Order: sequence, then C-alpha cells, then structure tokens
Amino acid sequence: MSPMTVTANAPTVGFDLDLTLLDTRPGIKAAYEAFSAAVGVPIDADLVVTRLGPPLAHELAHWFPEERVPEMVTRYREFYGVHAIEPTVPMPGARDAIQAVREAGGRTVVVTAKNEPHAKLHLAHLGIEPDAVVGDLWAEGKAEALLAHGASVYVGDHTGDVRGARTAGAVSVAVTTGPCSAEELRAAGADVVLDDLTDFRPWWEGYLG
Repeated sequence: MSPMTVTANAPTVGFDLDLTLLDTRPGIKAAYEAFSAAVGVPIDADLVVTRLGPPLAHELAHWFPEERVPEMVTRYREFYGVHAIEPTVPMPGARDAIQAVREAGGRTVVVTAKNEPHAKLHLAHLGIEPDAVVGDLWAEGKAEALLAHGASVYVGDHTGDVRGARTAGAVSVAVTTGPCSAEELRAAGADVVLDDLTDFRPWWEGYLG
C-alpha cells in the first residue's frame, strides 16, 4: 500500500491513559500514601493500584462515606499533581504506538477517566503529544469523545474501555497490562487482545494493509 493511500485511509485511534499508555501506579501509590496521611484515614495504596481504570470517585467510595466522596476527590487531587507526575513512566511500546499512527497519517486522541488537567500534565511531562486529550469519561461515556473525534479504533486495558469502544462503534483493541485478563477482555467484546503496546505496530500495519 502506498504512503498516500495509507494516509488517506488511516483512522483516528483513541488510547486510554492509565496502564495503557502510562504506568501511573508508582505515582498514584505515592499520592494515596500522602493523601491518607494528611486526612488521617488508612488507605491500602497497594490495593488501590491493582484496580485502576474507573473514576477516582469510585475508588474513594471504598474508603469514605458517600457524602464525603466529592470533598475527598478535591483533596486527593491536591496531592496528585505533587506526588504522581514525576514517578510515572510510559508503558512499553506506548511512544511507538503513537508514532505508528502518526506515520500512517492518522490522528491520536487520549480518552481517559482521569481528570483532564492531570492527564495533560502527565503527557506533557513525558513529551508524549497526542492530537487531543479528553478526560473525565468512563466506560460507555468514552464513546462521546470517540465519536466526536471520529475514532474508529480505541485501545484500552479495562473492560470499561471495551464497552466504550463498542458503544462508539470502534474496533476495540485491548491490552493485558491493566487489571483485566485476556479472558475478561474477550468476554467483554474486545475485537483484538494484545499482550502490550509493543504488539500494536504489527497489528496496526496489518489492520491498515
């Protein structure tokens, strides 16, 4: 296939952030530990980082009464920017996956449940530059941004990401680098399951060709 043809037909690809593009576990653990000490409520940060994906409020509901969760979301985010950005690193193959889409003339959009300012801060810190970043969307809600940006592929690590892709009518590419197993991802309806993003380029080239 000629470069011109690839460029003409290359779709927009959406990517999830946590445990798809970025390994945020060390930073999130540090943020929770500092937050826990500040508010005086024991939180098992090691447990927290085994179930990343859903919105922050979902996790905090495990540790605080429902009426306190909105307040604690605000408090936690005060610690996040201080503690979570520096320790975060790209997942294996993340930079190359973005580059592979770009080389084919496609666009990339990050769609994440993380609040948008922190998502952008993470990416800027690591020098990863998608064409757009949309935060505060989870599961089926991610379809809003995927449809708005014309994404025909969405890559994520959680069954919620699979549901978002399916709701948007996008090809669901799942990676097993998050809390969900390959079996769970397939059962949720993933079209493709990869070990991690180092497998993305070969899949992408086959998808285009």
